[in-house]
Amino acid sequence: MAAMLNLPHRGRFVLLCLLWVALWEAGAGQMRYSVPEEIEKGSFVGSVAKDLGLEPLALAERGARIVSRGRTHLFALNPRNGSLVTAGRIDREELCAQSARCLVSFNILLEDKLSIYSVEVEIKDINDNAPRFGVEEVELKISEMTTPGFRIPLKSAHDADVGENTLQKYEINSNDHFSLDVRSGVDGNKYPELVLGRALDREEEAVHYLVLKALDGGDPIRSGTSRIRVTVLDVNDNAPVFTQPEYRVSVPENTPVGTRILTVTATDADEGYNAQVTYFLEKNPEETSEVFELKSASGEITITKSLDYEDAKFHEIDIEAQDGPGLLTRMKVIVTVLDVNDNVPEFYMTTATSSVPEDSPPGTIIALFNVHDRDSGQNAFIACSLPENLPFKLEKSVDNYHRLVTTRVLDREQFSSYNITVTAKDGGSPSLSTNAYILLLVTDINDNPPTFPHTSYSAYIPENNPRGASIFSVMACDPDSNDNAHVTYSLAEDTLQSAPLSSYISINADTGVLYALRSFDYEQFRELQLWVTAQDGGNPPLSTNVSVSIFVLDQNDNTPEILYPALPTDGSTGVELAPRSAEPGYLVTKVVAVDRDSGQNAWLSYRLLKATEPGLFAVGLHTGEVRTARALLDRDALKQSLVVAVQDHGQPPLSATVTLTVAVADSIPDILSDLGSLKPSVDPDDSGLTLYLVVAVAAVSCVFLVFVIVLLALRLRHWHTSRLLQASGSGLAGVPASQFVGVDGVRAFLQTYSHEVSLTADSRGSHVIFPQPNYADTLISQESCEKKDFLSEDKEETFSQVNSLPNIPVSYFAKRNKFT
Repeated sequence: MAAMLNLPHRGRFVLLCLLWVALWEAGAGQMRYSVPEEIEKGSFVGSVAKDLGLEPLALAERGARIVSRGRTHLFALNPRNGSLVTAGRIDREELCAQSARCLVSFNILLEDKLSIYSVEVEIKDINDNAPRFGVEEVELKISEMTTPGFRIPLKSAHDADVGENTLQKYEINSNDHFSLDVRSGVDGNKYPELVLGRALDREEEAVHYLVLKALDGGDPIRSGTSRIRVTVLDVNDNAPVFTQPEYRVSVPENTPVGTRILTVTATDADEGYNAQVTYFLEKNPEETSEVFELKSASGEITITKSLDYEDAKFHEIDIEAQDGPGLLTRMKVIVTVLDVNDNVPEFYMTTATSSVPEDSPPGTIIALFNVHDRDSGQNAFIACSLPENLPFKLEKSVDNYHRLVTTRVLDREQFSSYNITVTAKDGGSPSLSTNAYILLLVTDINDNPPTFPHTSYSAYIPENNPRGASIFSVMACDPDSNDNAHVTYSLAEDTLQSAPLSSYISINADTGVLYALRSFDYEQFRELQLWVTAQDGGNPPLSTNVSVSIFVLDQNDNTPEILYPALPTDGSTGVELAPRSAEPGYLVTKVVAVDRDSGQNAWLSYRLLKATEPGLFAVGLHTGEVRTARALLDRDALKQSLVVAVQDHGQPPLSATVTLTVAVADSIPDILSDLGSLKPSVDPDDSGLTLYLVVAVAAVSCVFLVFVIVLLALRLRHWHTSRLLQASGSGLAGVPASQFVGVDGVRAFLQTYSHEVSLTADSRGSHVIFPQPNYADTLISQESCEKKDFLSEDKEETFSQVNSLPNIPVSYFAKRNKFT
């Protein structure tokens, strides 16, 4: 208090306001209303919003609703004005029978803060029930010897109402012999008694008819009647008398049906028939009459229906003892039902969440429920528990309400759902328990990116692959679900040889299969480095990259390329020198070749396919070196032609050939002198060969003339040129063997026409070869000599070209015939 006094004025004011609000909420925790029974549906009961200090519309905004076990259907909340109204017909007698007060309790829940407020509504009685007798007509037998003042208890009427509306008084029609006296019992009930006012005379009147009327205190007054028939008898003047004025017995609620719980006894001072006592159950509530049975002859009370402490804690049984003539005595038996632990706790789920996001913070409310045990005392004490190792806990609230809340952040990838078992156990001995099962689904949040099984991938594809060929497939996994786990694949932007990577490779966005968009060439590039991106469908999306290396495998698609000797562009062949004094193994030249393939496809081997003098030269298998295989002889030809093949080791292998011309001489002047000394052979067979040559030249000339005539017809404007060509052709046709020598001051080039006749084993066939002339920097155009015609005998002759020796300062070529 001293600290409060030391606060500034504004601070003390705020503290007082908070204290006032706390006291108001404590008082508002219990709301009490009253309403008469049988009012119309929707009738106003009380203003809940006002009592809670809220605006009328605030109840709906805060999610107010009635929650409780029992008869919650009797009332409802009006969301427009925040009032409590009736939801249907209310019958007080049905709800509370004849209890002095009829209270209906329930709770109001505000869902925004899960606040609970207790409400108690008292149902006021109205006079809607008239007094009723158990029987419409009662027959009484009275001895004529009965003295005035004798009292005869009558059947009481029953009025379901209470208070002023219940039974208030009895009336009887006027009669000279009888009057009515009403006695109030210790329980507050009124018991009518018929009082004999004047002595009876059976001979004067044997039967008396009376009407007993019961009236209540309502407005208007309701009443019920019962007819009484009084028969006057002789002698019997004693009524049965019970041995006790009131019987009490305690019975456990689990007592078996058929068990005798009590025997009542009444005696009659009369004798004979007048002393025979019979027992009856007088007016009793229906629920009591169904539970107990009274044996009329012996007075034994037995249980006919199982007792239930939770339904009724005690029973009051009104018993009548009647003798033979009809005199009776009334007595009450009170049966107290003892509670046993026969009820398991019961769950009433107020609200429950079926799913919760996995990123919900600790303390998130999953369910709100109430647990109730219909037993009493220690048997009704309830303890709730959860299994161990679950990320949940129970928080107890008021009136046995419990909240199930999370203790930590959930992870759907570990557990996608929880089947939570809540156990409620009472304090009985032995204790009883029950379980409530709550299925909670953990909804997915996109908190996991796709992951690849490997950090990088390597794939191989042979070159010359078809377009659209499948190369490789990658797959990423995402532990999330639904769209958050839907993975799409794409390629990171990059370039290869100044072209976008997407023009080489594509990827299927759904399957992750990589496809080749073009045919790869190992000789252009041997490896592709790319990044594949896997992205999920979450919002925002998460992605992961992985490196993929694609290696192009070599195929044998390149023939060996000969680097030396280089093939001249004019079609001539280089000449290599081999001195006549060369010993076996002399290195003449070396064929150099490469293969653009790799590995085994680029391993090269060399072999000699064809030679002018077989056995004179040998080629190294792996080196390509051309060496003499033996010593040169005088009979060996001056010019040796070698065809060397270069072959790789692919499957299938590819090869290339080169033709080498080897001049056998010690020096270039020797070559020229050897060529000048050569004379035409006078072999007899030469005349036949010459004839063949002349015929071939003539045929070529004829064909050429026909061509010229056609060309003249088509191109009249060029007839001067055509005539020159015709004259030139006629001149060539007349020369059987031509020899032209051109010499200038710097360098001489010769045009050589040579023919080579090869006689085969078949005497009917021979080969005549007309080589293409070699021109180098001369005035004669090569175009005029490109026309080649081939002459053959018996269609088996072939023609080949023999190139002249290039790069010789002074050249002399003579016509040379060689027969092999």
